[in-house]
Amino acid sequence: MYIFILLGFLLYILLFPEDAVKAAALGLDLWYRNMLPTLLPFSILSYIFIQSGILDGLAGYLHRAVKHVFPVSSAGIYPLVAGLLFGFPMGSKITADLVKSGKMTWEEGQRLFCVCNNISPMFIASFLLNESLGRPDLKIQTYLILYAPPLILYMLLNRNRDFSSPEHAALSQKTEKTTSMSFQIIDAGIMNGFETLAKLGGYIIIFAILAQMAMLLPVPNPAFTSILVGFTEITNGIAYTARQGMEFQAAYPLLMAYTAFGGLSGFAQTASMVKECGFSMVPYFLMKVFQTACAFSLALLFLC
Repeated sequence: MYIFILLGFLLYILLFPEDAVKAAALGLDLWYRNMLPTLLPFSILSYIFIQSGILDGLAGYLHRAVKHVFPVSSAGIYPLVAGLLFGFPMGSKITADLVKSGKMTWEEGQRLFCVCNNISPMFIASFLLNESLGRPDLKIQTYLILYAPPLILYMLLNRNRDFSSPEHAALSQKTEKTTSMSFQIIDAGIMNGFETLAKLGGYIIIFAILAQMAMLLPVPNPAFTSILVGFTEITNGIAYTARQGMEFQAAYPLLMAYTAFGGLSGFAQTASMVKECGFSMVPYFLMKVFQTACAFSLALLFLC
């Protein structure tokens, strides 16, 4: 199957070189203007914080405040908060880095990266609500629609989880003894950040071309094309749907569904971030399907 997809991809580039170049340029522009300046510094700092142990003490204090409300270890506080504030795919990358550094158990990492890897509030407020829909007044409602369902489900599924076990206690003692800072860690953080962003840029370009290919399919209803493009790559999908002139009652639930799912591009980028840890992508996919269904349904209820 993969060989047919690759051949189709190559055939499209050969037959429609101008469209392919335009799509690749749009993907590269998205990477350069939006992802590189916002995610690169944070990716570098995150690596330094994790490897140096600087963040361990602060995470311990925060854990005492939220452990009775949200079932997570002290190490899990950072990817949970960072994944929400800075957005996809930093939540999955930070979780994988914590597992690889021995500061989080593999089991917790497998559970946590499924819920802390969402589109950032900045993207939602600026590109989705302001530029595409012209409804910046819907920030609070949209945040609740997109972020509340996975967090509530995680709390329900892990409400009896014990983070005072000997395994977690041993990890806490380990992090307390490994606080250090050096230029080797800083250099490694810089290289790690650039490697991460280079991977993301490659995936964005590939899926931007795939989204452009989807627009050429002979689909009679523009809504179906919008759905196909949106679930392939959300930035192109949101922009394409906004250009169709749909009624707000139809466009808003669709855009909520795209954003909750994150697109096949987001799925591929996440898989790239966590592959060294051996996390299964099946629970992540099921969580995204759950988020998509909840976001679409809640958006419809909100409009009603």
